[in-house]
Amino acid sequence: MDVTLARHATLVVELDGTRFFVDPMLSEPGANPPVENTPRQRRNPLVELPNVDLEHDAVLVTHRHTDHWDAWADAIDDDTPVFCNPAEADAFREDGLTDVRPVADAEAFDGVTIHRTPARHGHGDTAEAMAPVCGFVLEGAETLYLAGDTVWYDPVPEAIDAHDPDGVVVNAGAAQFVDGDPITMDAADVRRVVGHADCPVVAVHMEAINHCLLERDDLREAVDDVLLPADGETVTL
Repeated sequence: MDVTLARHATLVVELDGTRFFVDPMLSEPGANPPVENTPRQRRNPLVELPNVDLEHDAVLVTHRHTDHWDAWADAIDDDTPVFCNPAEADAFREDGLTDVRPVADAEAFDGVTIHRTPARHGHGDTAEAMAPVCGFVLEGAETLYLAGDTVWYDPVPEAIDAHDPDGVVVNAGAAQFVDGDPITMDAADVRRVVGHADCPVVAVHMEAINHCLLERDDLREAVDDVLLPADGETVTL
């Protein structure tokens, strides 16, 4: 089971010979405005997209925020299977995609079962405003839990317990507005995942978007035994 980090939360996961393209954000550096109401106002993305193999058999999108679904058209054919949250299926069809497969609970693809898992993109009213968002579990010969944009809350350890994954990918970065708590995992949240999961934990979603304030070196210092791939790096689980 190979997980290649392209940049931010954009991944290519190869499982049982099937390649899943996750949360494609393919914009050129500086093409998008900063996330508003955040401490560091710089245009996004902050870094180049490395030269990685983005070939895929299907696409998974945890949510349609522009740091997870942007400038995808040159890389994704209109008839590619796209698995998504049911609440966003119509929006993908409006984009011109013809094989949209909302995951209400679980869907099968090429011998891999795709489970949709809950996610909470922040706390309180902020989480409500940031919804809908989800994670996915890919279950084949091995199992990978993609937590998506979520903080630590009860459904995260519940998903780990229910699916007993061989690897977990968390979206860290402690994304932050000027007011309120982080809307993605901070170091304490990642530490909780590492402590709960009996498998490798990979942290991504850092150093590419202006509101992600937790950097790799800080997370490496704060949490033992977390895998922190560089942009363009492949981790074999």
